[in-house]
Amino acid sequence: MSDTSTPGEEPVSAALRDAKARARSTHYTVGTLRADPDGTVWLECSCGTVLRNGPTWTLDEHVRLHRAEAKYLELSAAAPAGIPRMIDLP
Repeated sequence: MSDTSTPGEEPVSAALRDAKARARSTHYTVGTLRADPDGTVWLECSCGTVLRNGPTWTLDEHVRLHRAEAKYLELSAAAPAGIPRMIDLP
């Protein structure tokens, strides 16, 4: 893949790489795993979201989904204008 940036302009791949790093650095689990009397297990994300299991999903699935959503939002914000998308953004 060639770099089509102009001198002094950051290549798109660097912006997207930085977006992924931002998502990783702002969405990590903190504290200890906790369990409620009803069997719900949970822990917090560094962003303040409480990640927990549910009737049809595991805590691990919730953590993975949360991280994927964070990564998607960061990448979408960093993507260059006009790039073809799977979904329309506002």
